[in-house]
Amino acid sequence: MAKQDWHEFPHASDEFVYAGAALKKNWARLHQGDCEPFPEDKEVQEAWRQYHQGNFEKAYELGLEAGVPGYTVAMKALAIHATYLVDDERAKMKAFQEAMKLGEAAQKDMPDNPNSWYFTAMATGRYGQTISIAKALSEGLAGTIKNCLDKTLELAPDHSEAHTAYGSCHAEIVNKVGPMLAGLTYGASKDKAVEHFEKALAIKSDSAIAKIEYANALMMLFGDKKIDDATRLYNEAAEAESVEAMEKLDQMRAAAELED
Repeated sequence: MAKQDWHEFPHASDEFVYAGAALKKNWARLHQGDCEPFPEDKEVQEAWRQYHQGNFEKAYELGLEAGVPGYTVAMKALAIHATYLVDDERAKMKAFQEAMKLGEAAQKDMPDNPNSWYFTAMATGRYGQTISIAKALSEGLAGTIKNCLDKTLELAPDHSEAHTAYGSCHAEIVNKVGPMLAGLTYGASKDKAVEHFEKALAIKSDSAIAKIEYANALMMLFGDKKIDDATRLYNEAAEAESVEAMEKLDQMRAAAELED
């Protein structure tokens, strides 16, 4: 595996501790957004503990050491770390490409795990953002993301994060190529973007990431006409309760958006 540059989570790692049986007890809440099944493998359980604490490097390493059962936690740790804690675009690109490779292996070896598909879509989408939406579309990445998200929702219809990702995908395509071409070429539309975000929030009403991405999409698609709705969503995300590291990073991101 390619060597990654790791940055520490900007909060004490003991803020979110799920030692022993606490992990399974809180699993439904921790994974309401991504529908990840509880792992029986003890090493994978520990990898997820490290992930939720924000120890993304350790989570990634433990996930890889566990082999196939640990691919999903390794993928998510790598992609979330790159998204929130890495500024260098080349380093981001390398991380997302590595996560995409893991995703290919996960799809082959764990085809029934929705996150074999979803985390691949997430990494591919973030990779597309690093190379520009226009280039991503020209390379056919939209089709890869769509196929992965379709498979995710086939396996887990209540996958809130997949609905959020689908909403963002529709919004970015419409924003880049315009409503007519988006619909004719990619099947993307403003209405579908809104529909997926609404589904995401119907499933997980306190999802900070869904509210942030929805707010971003509203501004892309409707501009100042929706600024009040976008501001409300940012405020709700900034005030959301965080029970793990990714949620804390989402909360911090929303607060930063409001400051801007």
